[in-house]
Amino acid sequence: MPLSNTILLLVGLVTLIIGGDLLVRGASRIALRFKISPLVVGVTIVAFGTSAPELLISVQAALTGSPDITMGNVIGSNICNLALVLGITSLIAPIPVNSDSIKIDWPMTMGSSLLLYFVVREGLVDNYEGVVFLVILVLYVIFIIRRSRKNNIAIESLGIEVSEDSINKSSKIWKELGLIAIGGAGLYYGSDWFVNSAKDLAIYLGVSERIVGITVVALGTSLPELVTSIVAAFKKETDLALGNLMGSNIFNILSILGITSIIEEIVVSSVILNSDMIWMLAITLVLFPFMAFNKKIDRYEGLILLAVYVYYTINVIM
Repeated sequence: MPLSNTILLLVGLVTLIIGGDLLVRGASRIALRFKISPLVVGVTIVAFGTSAPELLISVQAALTGSPDITMGNVIGSNICNLALVLGITSLIAPIPVNSDSIKIDWPMTMGSSLLLYFVVREGLVDNYEGVVFLVILVLYVIFIIRRSRKNNIAIESLGIEVSEDSINKSSKIWKELGLIAIGGAGLYYGSDWFVNSAKDLAIYLGVSERIVGITVVALGTSLPELVTSIVAAFKKETDLALGNLMGSNIFNILSILGITSIIEEIVVSSVILNSDMIWMLAITLVLFPFMAFNKKIDRYEGLILLAVYVYYTINVIM
């Protein structure tokens, strides 16, 4: 059993790498075609695609009576995104911070986190609150897309060597949509294989559901964000990398918990409320001065984020 799970872990990781690359390519070409900025693509198409594993796992966990995995998956994934994934990505290449990230996306990320914290203080995310989460998400997406189009933000090719004229005249949009679909499928199956294998191994070792959700499942479902961000960083598409991470955190809270709570109300344990959610809020708060100072996240700040994630993980396990 451990050997077969280990093999499936590796297969899932390779599938994630391929899927992440295809998703970035397809999303970038869609942006070029419709004059949408890389930042907007990051917080919409790519963010939703890389959040799909969290959604599927959260819904399944809620329906099977494992709320700690549902909430732990989302909270742990958000912590992983801003500490581990952003830390590793900034070590590969320092990340310039777009002014919209400071003025719009970070406040939205922090606001969503605070909203969730105050909602779950009653120990439950019910159907009505799930609807509110989804309404806020839709309004946010409409706002950033309209703002981008209204301001006529110029878009770069994101390293894809294809001219705008050739896209408009000879390319079919289904090709870009096909790349996104194939990439999304790769992310879905790769994450599914990875998470299920890792979860089976963790349960085999006698680890609690909360720890499984916060660490193993959260890390596994954050692999799409990690792979996509690393690919974007190596291609110097840092706007897409940063937008993907913050957009993914927003989607994790508003769409995943929103949809899941509509299907099945989510019970929140006091441990997650008083410990893990505080960590999520603190890491999100610490990120702001990193973004605002010199308008970039450099390697030194990336090391700090990684150290925070390691300390948090050890704290959870201990």
